[in-house]
Amino acid sequence: MDFEFSEELRELQSTCRRIAQDKVKPRARDIDDTGEYPQDIFEVFRDAGLLGLCIPEEYGGSGAGILGLTIAIEEVAKYSNTAALMLLLTRLPTGPVMIAGSEDQKQKYLPGIASGEQRCGFGLSEPQAGSDVMGMRTRAVPADDGSGDWVLNGVKCWMSGVVQADWYTVFAKTSTDVTERRHDSISCFVVERSWEGVSVGSTDRKMGVRGVDTGELLLSDVRVPAANVIGEVGGFRLAMLGLNSMRPIVAARGIGLAEGALMYATEYAQERTMFGKVEADFQGVQWEIAKLATEIEAARLLTYRAAWMADRGEFTKEWVPYLSMAKYYATELAVRASGMAVQLLGAAGYMKDHLTELYYRDARQLTIVEGTSQVQLGLIARGVLDRDLWWD
Repeated sequence: MDFEFSEELRELQSTCRRIAQDKVKPRARDIDDTGEYPQDIFEVFRDAGLLGLCIPEEYGGSGAGILGLTIAIEEVAKYSNTAALMLLLTRLPTGPVMIAGSEDQKQKYLPGIASGEQRCGFGLSEPQAGSDVMGMRTRAVPADDGSGDWVLNGVKCWMSGVVQADWYTVFAKTSTDVTERRHDSISCFVVERSWEGVSVGSTDRKMGVRGVDTGELLLSDVRVPAANVIGEVGGFRLAMLGLNSMRPIVAARGIGLAEGALMYATEYAQERTMFGKVEADFQGVQWEIAKLATEIEAARLLTYRAAWMADRGEFTKEWVPYLSMAKYYATELAVRASGMAVQLLGAAGYMKDHLTELYYRDARQLTIVEGTSQVQLGLIARGVLDRDLWWD
């Protein structure tokens, strides 16, 4: 058992830490205030080769894997979860292509993401189908000319990066009955932004993680070539495999946010005087700092193990409890840490003069996206009940 990073991963961590401190940190507040897409940060990531961390070398990436992306996101999320989301979006939509895509699909769609020439989005959620994936109503029907193409109609919502994306991985019902709940009734498609019938609908007014637009993807009689079906028709399992493999990447956003919030609050507590003492000298304050520091390290161990497992292809059903634990624990920790950071600053922590209120707002997103905390608890419990997670 070796807990040390390889030299390459240590160098990656150092590079990302420097970029986070020099480029991301100074921009964090302005990105949140304006809500404008931080193209300058995207270009920094592109020039540093961070957009292809998860993408294999043969498709233009660096092959650092999920662990490499996890490390990068942890560093960036210390200062901006918007910037961390930009890195996450190099893996979430490309995941289905890498897991089940054809060689032609990989050659066509992955290199542009790695180089920064293109961006992509992930279309799964719908107004009535968030956690309940099978409730989706977007429908794909075979084209009536016998070509093997498909025609898609529907609306996807809450899609991060929807405005900036050049193509999307979209899940749709391919059964004749759109209310069908069989797992083989859903399939996955690559849909290009430039195609006729593809448009962006309304964008959301978000509480946090502002700067990367989230909103609707509208599909109206969109003709999708047969070559753009990802994997087999009947792709619910592909959706789950894609999300399972993402758990440590989302967890990394939580770890980084918790670290950033605690460091910020600790520095403030070491300077703030109250009752004739420095705030950090109070034992009650020290205990809260100690508890959060311990939880951060526990979350990191869960997350790094989950990333290591995902890179080994261990994101099928029997491994889900371990992956879900990382996502659940790290994102709930982000909420606790950001809340305590606000508390340690007192009234000042509630004001926009400090980043604590930004950490607090951003943290809430993490327990919802890509499987809520309640969904993760259900998956962990199912793992125990099914003896996938057992200690005897």
